[in-house]
Amino acid sequence: MTFDRAAYIGHDAAWADWHRAMAGERMHHGWILSGRRGVGKSMFAMAAARELVAEPGVPQPAGEHADIITLTYGPKDEKEEKKRAEGKEFELARSIRIGQIRQLQRRLTTRPTLGARRVVIIDPVDDLEKSAANALLKSLEEPPQGTFFLLIAHRIGRLLPTIRSRCRVLSFPRVSDADMDAVLARESPQASQSMRTAAVAAACGSPGAAIDFVELDLGQIHQLMRQLADAGDPDFSLRGQLAGAMGARPSREKQLAALELARAVVADRMHGVSPARIPALVETHAALVRLAGQAPTYNYDPGLLVMEIGTLLASLAASRAVANG
Repeated sequence: MTFDRAAYIGHDAAWADWHRAMAGERMHHGWILSGRRGVGKSMFAMAAARELVAEPGVPQPAGEHADIITLTYGPKDEKEEKKRAEGKEFELARSIRIGQIRQLQRRLTTRPTLGARRVVIIDPVDDLEKSAANALLKSLEEPPQGTFFLLIAHRIGRLLPTIRSRCRVLSFPRVSDADMDAVLARESPQASQSMRTAAVAAACGSPGAAIDFVELDLGQIHQLMRQLADAGDPDFSLRGQLAGAMGARPSREKQLAALELARAVVADRMHGVSPARIPALVETHAALVRLAGQAPTYNYDPGLLVMEIGTLLASLAASRAVANG
C-alpha cells in the first residue's frame, strides 16, 4: 500500500514537526493528531507510523503491518461480532470500549514483530468510553519499550486533560476553499460545479466532509437547512421535508454528516451579523456541537434527531425577528 502525500492538502507543517521529532535524540511516545473530521488525519497517522517502524535492511510489508495496531469502533454486540467472524457485514459500536483497550494492553506485553518499534493508532480517541480513556492513560504514563501512540482527535476538548498533558499535539488546519474544490474535482469528478461550490461552503475546510456531502447526496438537505435558518418553520412543513430528505433509516454516516452540515449553516451566518444576533447563533451552534458529541454514543431515534436539528435551525429565524424588532 502506498501513501500519496500530495493527495492530502494542509499537512506540510505537521510533516515538518514530525520529521524534526524523528530526527531528534528521543522521539516522544505519545502524539495527538488534532483537527476537523475529514482533513486526512487517519492517512497521515498510517504514513507516519510506517516511517516510524521502518528500519534499514528490514523488508516492510506493503499491506497490513504487524507492528502497526489500529484501534477503532468494534462490533456493536456479540451478535454483530459473530457476523464479523463469518465475514458478513456488521453494525459498529458507537464508542471504543474498555475491553478493546485491555486486549491492546495484553498485546503490548510482547515485543514488536519486525523491528524495535511498534505504533498504536486510536481512531478516534475522543470516542473512547470513560473507563477506556482511564485505562489508556495507564499505558501513556508507562509506555512499553519501543511503543508509540498516535491518537486521532476530531474534538480535542473532549479528551481527559491527563491524556493531553502526556502527548504532543500535531494540528491539522482547515483547508482553503480553492484547495477543497481541487480535492472534490479529483475525488468526485461526477459532481457539478454548483454541487462542488455548495459542498465547499458546507464543509468548513474539511475535504472529507465535502466528499461526504457529494457522495451522501446532501444537496437538498443543505438547501432545507438554509431555509429553516432563514425563514423558520411555523407549520413544521420544512422539518417534515427535512425528515423526508434524510430518509426513514439514514445511515450513521449520513446522520453525522447532517449534524456537521447544520453546524456549517449556523457558522456561515456568523459572518457580518449584527451583535444582537450573536448570542442566539452561538447558543444554537453550541447545542449542535453537543448533539454531534452525543450522537455517536447515544442511541437516538433518527427521526427525532433530524427534528431536533430542524428545530434548532428554525429557532434562528425567530431570534432574528426578535433582534430586528
